[in-house]
Amino acid sequence: MNKIALVTGATSGIGWATAVSLAKAGYRIIATGRRAERLTALQQEIDQPILPLQFDVRDKQAVKKAIASIPAEWQQIAVLVNNAGNAHGLSPIQDGDELDWEMMIDINVKGLLYVSKEIIPFMIKQQAGHIINIGSVAGKEVYLNGNVYCASKFAVDALSQGMRLDLNKEGIKVSEVNPGLVQTEFSEVRFKGDTERAENVYKGFQPLVAQDIADLIVFMVTRPPHVNLAEILILPTAQASATLVKKA
Repeated sequence: MNKIALVTGATSGIGWATAVSLAKAGYRIIATGRRAERLTALQQEIDQPILPLQFDVRDKQAVKKAIASIPAEWQQIAVLVNNAGNAHGLSPIQDGDELDWEMMIDINVKGLLYVSKEIIPFMIKQQAGHIINIGSVAGKEVYLNGNVYCASKFAVDALSQGMRLDLNKEGIKVSEVNPGLVQTEFSEVRFKGDTERAENVYKGFQPLVAQDIADLIVFMVTRPPHVNLAEILILPTAQASATLVKKA
């Protein structure tokens, strides 16, 4: 296959698993992330040449500079996985931390836009490509104390729909994956390093793991050219909604 896929937030969790799985499926990987040591470890894990780009998706100028540095032989990007994202805090809106709000909006919404804006011209030039945005069940249902995080993921949902409309004439597929509970570093970040609280989120049932989402993404990008799995909600069997989970 030897197509090129760019994965943001590739230094952990879903992004890491997706980069590895797409490489196994025959894609050459452009991996982005903030942590240089993790990008180096990912390159060793994939065991084939990748193009690591170290930057923070919140930094518009860094995004522009990094993507402008992509060599010509890496510019035929067939797949963009907008995976970088996070949740910070879980509190009522009246007690919310403005820095947490800014972090979620800057990464989940603005970061997705910054990266997409720089990559889309490559796809337009080819009149082909596939953009996959990682949303969330939280972009389908608002839950107690989820306020700004949910708002950011509702924005991802709206942007995915808008991108699909705008890019239709360019032959570019746009898809959205909306996971439920996936056991990654997500909750540890949300609870700011409180590992006990984070681990409790996943106790009493079998959550999804990052590989489940990576497997789905590989399936999506390997469908025939006339097929676009535009929107998928993926939940662990124990989860029926954003907040309803059957626990032992």
